[in-house]
Amino acid sequence: MNRFSVANEAASGSGNSIDSTPYIRTIEWDMMNKTKFFPLSMLSSFSVRCCLYPLTVIKTQLQVQHKSDIYKGMIDCAIKIYRNEGIPGLYRGFWISSVQIVSGVFYISTYEGVRHLMNEMGAGHRMKALIAGGCASLVGQTIIVPFDVISQHAMVLGMTAHAGTRADVNPLGIKTGPGHSRFTMSVDISREIMRRDGFRGFYRGYTASLMAYVPNSAMWWAFYHLYQDELCRICPPWVSHLFIQCVAGSLGGFTTTILTNPLDIVRARLQVQRLESMRIAFQELWREEHLKCFVKGLSARLVQSAAFSFSIILGYETIKRIAVDEQYKHQIRW
Repeated sequence: MNRFSVANEAASGSGNSIDSTPYIRTIEWDMMNKTKFFPLSMLSSFSVRCCLYPLTVIKTQLQVQHKSDIYKGMIDCAIKIYRNEGIPGLYRGFWISSVQIVSGVFYISTYEGVRHLMNEMGAGHRMKALIAGGCASLVGQTIIVPFDVISQHAMVLGMTAHAGTRADVNPLGIKTGPGHSRFTMSVDISREIMRRDGFRGFYRGYTASLMAYVPNSAMWWAFYHLYQDELCRICPPWVSHLFIQCVAGSLGGFTTTILTNPLDIVRARLQVQRLESMRIAFQELWREEHLKCFVKGLSARLVQSAAFSFSIILGYETIKRIAVDEQYKHQIRW
């Protein structure tokens, strides 16, 4: 994922007025106690990442393998990682990747700020979501890409245990095995990147990341509101609004994942396999997979996206309800 922020608009886009509805459908930024919101949201994001991080490891290893030389699918990948490395193998690069929790704060702040400006310009709720989501992702990716590069190199080092000579899964030549801790390998990865490419090496694949995640974030917000509006229209009044938000987020995750899957594979290969350009990465991917490039690693991405979207929305929207100022609590619907 890089998508920490979740929906904070109503199931119907016009539900911004307290007087016109029996409850507040949109918990606005100025309605919340920020001293409660930020710590709780970071704790929620960290908890979700702890639970779902193995899906990120599985997705990345599926994306960078040559055809199906090492793994035949998501389940096969999970079994082989567990057999060779146990649970720690499913958490390779976790602590480096967890810096995304900090970038999530900037993501939220950017989203809310742009959305506020769009609101003053009279933009529709879906247009606000589309533009603000894209801007938020731009800021978030600028912060997180260096850590993403390091964590992805750490993730694929585990593939050496069962890759044999079939694939170059350790392009930096990092030493692995007994006596090399995860921290030591992360430091070695950082040093080797700096030695070979200098500081710009930590932004390898930055353009591809923007091309993959900025549209992904923008479309996710737009689809999220579309699905939320439709679910609110067809669901009976007694259905939990929080549940509707969670389902809409998962459906939005499914849709954007399917549309952007090849871009995410190119991003991963640029950062891990050290290819020279997006054009070369696309050519190599097409030569290996042809039309299968649209579904390579897709099952893992779909599961990851749906699980992350549902869990993050559940935590985020719950925290917003907890952090809302006392004067609004009686108008909040769960």
